Amino acid sequence: MGQRVVVTGGAGFIGSNLVDRLLASGAEVLVIDNLSTGNMRNLHLAESQPGLTFEQADITDQTAVGLIASYRPEVVFHLAAQADVRVSVADPVFDATVNVLGTLHVLRGAIEGGARRFVAAASGGTLYGEVDASNLPIAESTPWRPLAPYGISKKVMIDYLRSAQCLHGIETTSLALGNVFGPRQDPHGEAGVIAIFFQKYLDGGTPTVFGTGEQTRDFIYVDDVTAAFTAASLVSGTGELINIGTGRETSVNDLIRSLNALTGRDVQPHMAPARPGELDRSVLDVSLANRLLNWQSEVGIAEGLGRTWEWFTGPLGAAAIA
Repeated sequence: MGQRVVVTGGAGFIGSNLVDRLLASGAEVLVIDNLSTGNMRNLHLAESQPGLTFEQADITDQTAVGLIASYRPEVVFHLAAQADVRVSVADPVFDATVNVLGTLHVLRGAIEGGARRFVAAASGGTLYGEVDASNLPIAESTPWRPLAPYGISKKVMIDYLRSAQCLHGIETTSLALGNVFGPRQDPHGEAGVIAIFFQKYLDGGTPTVFGTGEQTRDFIYVDDVTAAFTAASLVSGTGELINIGTGRETSVNDLIRSLNALTGRDVQPHMAPARPGELDRSVLDVSLANRLLNWQSEVGIAEGLGRTWEWFTGPLGAAAIA
């Protein structure tokens, strides 16, 4: 019998890919998801495997505490979140309700259920805020100066996890993720730019680039991210924040050029004013992950874009984004 784990947000983009990896390793997995942005289609592979339990529940509700506690997991992977920077700017109370109060419910369930480790998804871009170019790539020692409420709520989450470790002995680790992309990323709602652009390419539309297009991100393929989560669950957590990215910058304009080459099109994007709260440059120093987790990214952006485009143009992608 494998270890018992909980994955909040397990029907979402990253969460469902993590569930697949965990089930393949022999784990027993309880997925908790309110299906507001997640979708049961994302669990189609997992449903055919033994060891999966699904509960539709909202982490902002007290019932989530009892669900987690009664499952008595060894590890809790916390990925459920309000993850849209724009939504956080428009409604910071909602953002805090999900990302702070919701985290406290999940954390309480983990503690009451006797979990020994808690691995949470944090933000590798918005957490640090705008960083001077001389301090790139961004190391974990960089001061946390989030500009958007989303980044603030993730900062508070990490502080609560560290407090829980001191007060209750549960081992905690927070993974500061770069810009994750890959199969199952919904091009609607809180989607990443790559999924949004792919949808435009499929529809024959014109993608919109906000700002100059020279803003950069650390784009990381989802399989590398799920590998980092499982690696973090296997080592003792002491409240660390660990960057998970590639250590390489890609501009939005570079992304358009890559997508044109991949699809054989010559798309000229629509240019629009920059959006408030978004960063000019973001790239992560991942040396701590290399050292503590024995982890590094394996899938380059060209390969990752190819795999993602193959999914978007295949039957699973077509069904998911219809």
